[in-house]
Amino acid sequence: MQKKTILPVVVLTALAVATSGCGKVGDGEPSKERWATTENTNVELDFDKINEAYKTAEGPEDFERRVNEIYQGSEVISVAVQDLDAKTQVVTGFFDKDSDGRVQDPEKVFTIRRDVSGEGAAQIQTSGYGAFGYYHSPVMGLASGMILGAMVSSALRPNYVPVYTQPYTTPPNRASDLRSHRDSYRAANPSGVDNSKASQTGRRYNNAGGSRFGSGKSGAGSRFGVRRGERGRRPERLVA
Repeated sequence: MQKKTILPVVVLTALAVATSGCGKVGDGEPSKERWATTENTNVELDFDKINEAYKTAEGPEDFERRVNEIYQGSEVISVAVQDLDAKTQVVTGFFDKDSDGRVQDPEKVFTIRRDVSGEGAAQIQTSGYGAFGYYHSPVMGLASGMILGAMVSSALRPNYVPVYTQPYTTPPNRASDLRSHRDSYRAANPSGVDNSKASQTGRRYNNAGGSRFGSGKSGAGSRFGVRRGERGRRPERLVA
């Protein structure tokens, strides 16, 4: 009889402690941990394609469309473009989590800095942030003879006047259009949805991101199944 009386009391006490522990943090403040929202950090972003999209984009709207075709997560990446002066442009990709049309540091996905380095020449460098902070590209040269979109090529002209001294930022109400376009793009290009391919350009620091993306190496065939060099080998029977 004593055991039957004690058991319900112990169970109820444990449930009460667990419930109070989940609901309070510190000095009695409600816990916000349950409601925290973060971007999909398991999604690889192909920065080689991002760099190419920037080089060939006709303008900010074209670039943000291409970026969201490349990104394979569920969030929409907004874009901010600002000309710091006649030679330097900074482009930022970010998750506009609060839909205010402004870049906040925790929202950053990447930045591309373009500097005009001489007559008909420029250079760009790309860096990732947050879950993509493992990426940092080398300085990449651009020249007027290359295939470039208007967004970059116009800056190589001698009479170039900065267009985005007042920054362009993806309007919050454009996010739904970008998402709809991306859904249509994915439906029409199912083979393009591939989270396994990592960028070949750039480098990782301290093997950051390795825990999320296997070994952190981008070579195909090294993460799943049989290694390439072993495909020709036949299984051997082990003799006890």
